[in-house]
Amino acid sequence: MTSEIKHGGKLSCISMDSDAPHTSLIHGLPDEVAFLCLARVSRRYHNALRCVSRRWRALLSSEEWHSCRKRNSLDEPWVYVICRGTGIKCYVLAPDPTTRSLKIMQVMEPPCSSREGISIETLDRRLFLLGGCSWLEDANDEVYCYDASSNCWSNVAPMPTARCYFVSAALDKKLYITGGLGLTDKSPNSWDIYDPVTNSWCAHKNPMLTPDIVKFVALDGELVTVHKAAWNRMYFAGIYDPLCRTWRGTENEIALCWSGSTVVVDGTLYMLEQSLGTKLMMWQKETKEWIMLGRLSDKLTRPPCELVSIGRKIYIIGRGLSIVTIDLDTVRADGFLVSSSTGPLVEHDFPPERCRVISI
Repeated sequence: MTSEIKHGGKLSCISMDSDAPHTSLIHGLPDEVAFLCLARVSRRYHNALRCVSRRWRALLSSEEWHSCRKRNSLDEPWVYVICRGTGIKCYVLAPDPTTRSLKIMQVMEPPCSSREGISIETLDRRLFLLGGCSWLEDANDEVYCYDASSNCWSNVAPMPTARCYFVSAALDKKLYITGGLGLTDKSPNSWDIYDPVTNSWCAHKNPMLTPDIVKFVALDGELVTVHKAAWNRMYFAGIYDPLCRTWRGTENEIALCWSGSTVVVDGTLYMLEQSLGTKLMMWQKETKEWIMLGRLSDKLTRPPCELVSIGRKIYIIGRGLSIVTIDLDTVRADGFLVSSSTGPLVEHDFPPERCRVISI
């Protein structure tokens, strides 16, 4: 049975499974109304909601629940920051309207916390930790997945090739990986694609793919590949088309982002240049060049830093989880950046390794 509820000026369709238990979601309320009430509960209380009953726990993991929150603009983005000290920790940060910054909501220790050289990506509501190695073991093919909707870790299909310190990206609801250490002479030009729908990997070998890719950037439905040439140590760029699975050359100027953290906002690529001071750069598609939006004090950013975006805001996350917030709608043409900053959120001074966003 499908019911339609007019809510906040928006029409939300709720499909109720006829085989579901007859116990009401909330006693005294129709399930359709109870569903919309629960959907409005802030994400910070979702762990508590999961403890109420099995039906509530199943509801919070359902596609119906997440579609309703997204359709009614109730979904909340949280930032997942991977830091390494004596082991890996994942800090979960949420926007804080009072400080116009981020605040810590949760701290997790992943199952592979002792490894180095892992890669981190997100697909939909899931965070993936791939590969890695340690002093006691070589590169491995294991993949751990954290489902933010159920707050649980699990294993998914292993990678076809064991890797550590490799390159990865998420594009069109699939994961792409290549390069790294641990490759054999049979797989120097291999690249693997993960499909979460089938929980399977597709391994490819391409003699035209050089094994010197140092960065992936997902942009305009394609992957920008940044390469480091072995013969002259210079950087050049290519474009991978996922539809025809081919590479082609492109302007090498975009390869300047090889060393800086990057983020894409509304189809525009931004980079944090940290080699000579901290500068926020923007890639101009029309002129094929990087332009500087403004400089930032290293005392505020505390490099090395990672970039992440929520809406039109870019968050620069530095050592100790210090945060500088830049609203792109306030950026001026004269190179003056309007920003707000908060000091370190944790006592240790470890730098962030990777930042990703999951919305629920």
